[in-house]
Amino acid sequence: MYHKARILMSALATGALLTGCPADDSSSSSATDPQILLAPAPPEFPGADAFVAEIDNPYLNYARGRVFTYESESDEGVETIVIEVTHDTKTILGVDTTVVRDQVFLNGDLIEDTFDWFAQDQDGNVWYFGEDTVEFENGEPVSTEGSWEAGVDGALPGIIMLAAPIVGMKYRQEFALGVAEDMAQVKSLKAEVDILFGEFDGCLETKEWTPLSPGGSERKLYAAGTGLVLELSTKGNGNQRRTELISIED
Repeated sequence: MYHKARILMSALATGALLTGCPADDSSSSSATDPQILLAPAPPEFPGADAFVAEIDNPYLNYARGRVFTYESESDEGVETIVIEVTHDTKTILGVDTTVVRDQVFLNGDLIEDTFDWFAQDQDGNVWYFGEDTVEFENGEPVSTEGSWEAGVDGALPGIIMLAAPIVGMKYRQEFALGVAEDMAQVKSLKAEVDILFGEFDGCLETKEWTPLSPGGSERKLYAAGTGLVLELSTKGNGNQRRTELISIED
């Protein structure tokens, strides 16, 4: 689930560290990357009866009303990402999904506003059913590129977080041809993260990529009971950025 407005970030100058991650190809991806050439098929939708009302997968920590704030820096200034797990629902394919609002601010100005739709199945997998996203420039909406909804125009839901991740496992997070084609692979279950918010070990590390952005990839670190704590991204031109968790509020 790439954020289109977050591609200009450089390293966050806070002294944050990432250790314990395997030395592999996680920092790069291209059109010839076997990760892309051997793309996993979209997961089989289990049907509306297979879903539960709440999301309690420990790697997401998406209790209703919870707000996560992340921060990064770029040449343009400070970018702040606020993710709010709302009490709202949206019915998609017969499933009452949880609406999660994801806002991106650059130097305090809103540049992206997205409503994502998630639901957890009985096994604990969290599915992604689409997003309604708007980009802004100078306070005015300029694009809805990347918006999609499962069941519309052939779009299919994917799995955003596995119930029982296994190192090496690949999975589709979303599928709307030419619009949303994110994929992921589990890279580690033993990663360690040391950021200003705290120190974490035994973290889940994933790599995400999409053929719609050749050469780009994201490494995400999740701590059980906390959620996403650190994101490291690389663009196709080699520019890198990091985004860190700075607060959680209930």
